Amino acid sequence: MSNDSNHTEKTSTEKPWGGRFTEPTDAFVEQFTASVDFDQRLYYHDIQGSIAHATMLAKVEVLTDAEKNQIIEGLTEIQAEIEAGEFQWSVTLEDVHMNIEARLTDKIGITGKKLHTGRSRNDQVATDIRLYLRDEIDVIAAEITRLQQGMATLAKREANTIMPGFTHLQTAQPVTFGHHILAWNEMLQRDYERLLDCRKRVNIMPLGAAALAGTTYPIDRELTAKLLGFDRPSTNSLDSVSDRDFAIEFCSFASLVMIHLSRCSEELILWASAQFNFIDLPDRFCTGSSIMPQKKNPDVPELVRGKSGRVTGHLFSLLMLMKSQPLAYNKDNQEDKEPLFDVLDTIKGCLRAYADMVPAIQVKAENMREAARRGFSTATDLADYLVVNGVAFRDAHEVVGKAVAYGIEQEKDLSDMSLDELQQFSDQIHADVFDVLTLEGSVNARDHLGGTAPKQVLAATEKVLTNLAQRKH
Repeated sequence: MSNDSNHTEKTSTEKPWGGRFTEPTDAFVEQFTASVDFDQRLYYHDIQGSIAHATMLAKVEVLTDAEKNQIIEGLTEIQAEIEAGEFQWSVTLEDVHMNIEARLTDKIGITGKKLHTGRSRNDQVATDIRLYLRDEIDVIAAEITRLQQGMATLAKREANTIMPGFTHLQTAQPVTFGHHILAWNEMLQRDYERLLDCRKRVNIMPLGAAALAGTTYPIDRELTAKLLGFDRPSTNSLDSVSDRDFAIEFCSFASLVMIHLSRCSEELILWASAQFNFIDLPDRFCTGSSIMPQKKNPDVPELVRGKSGRVTGHLFSLLMLMKSQPLAYNKDNQEDKEPLFDVLDTIKGCLRAYADMVPAIQVKAENMREAARRGFSTATDLADYLVVNGVAFRDAHEVVGKAVAYGIEQEKDLSDMSLDELQQFSDQIHADVFDVLTLEGSVNARDHLGGTAPKQVLAATEKVLTNLAQRKH
């Protein structure tokens, strides 16, 4: 097929919708408007939708049982052909729907042409995408669960490992590594809940809306919805075929997941660097340099961080796709599939990589502890100690600030100072101060729901793992 600049090559006018046309579609236009190259991945759900539609048509006596059985047998054979790689996809037939319908007619004759009774490609494609996305959501939900299990397992293993907690990427207060990883899990938990909520709106059936106004045939939409596992049929035919907000909502969810994974990636990349040296990523998740033999590059976290831009870009693409579209269906909506499919492929790959990688992270506990010890991370604990001993908080804040300045000058952490050194800043500091200046004392003191104390981390991980084990996918 030629795609020359004159676009003069013509193709056959023998299209399913060709009765009104007097000349064939321009060859370039045919290629330009076709979607079969990317929407053929909907074949399984298109066939399942057609089987349910035929079953319903027989139930309401638009088809005979013999015609229904002939259609279902033909569709089943076509599915086998596709899965065996024997199906011949044709750009001339434009999309997955017409390719399958044309093949069905080739196989069973005129009965194949009856399948499209009471429906349009408009409601057919909307149904296919929802069926496809629903199944993909279930796969993604299971992968998020696997990642959360890995995070909770790692958190439990490192419940007592002390590291510096940061604000502004500056040492703030000591926390446990397990507590930090549980913060990652909280992000994923909200993402999981958003995904399930999104699934509710995906699982509404548009089939029966036909082109835009419904159909004159006595269809039973409740039956079709039940056969396809939808919660219910949609309630307005115009809206059913024209909006893709369910896909946009899914991509919004996916963007948030990727933003969260990107934040996790940033931390892993920092922690694995020589400057932090907090963790080691297994070799199987890293690559080397072609010129610098010492390098071990954290490629998986870096690539996930980069792919976050790809997914959020697709979200904006779909938002702009829907902007200013009048009701009902427009050809613009053909552009919904490639962004959505790429988001699905990308997020599944990223979640799989993370679910495999996170439980295998090797923690360098001594390096983390030393970093927490060096950064005056127990300064707030000293301020709280002074408040308990009757010093106003603002005065305590100033006292500790002076003590830290002294420590910087002397290159001493607060816990390394003698009692005499500390008492020069306040006479309310006594020998028991060292109970709160130790890293263990600091983290153990945060022994409340949501706190960083190892006791709380262990309780939280057990609760997380129990809840995850109860999920059904």
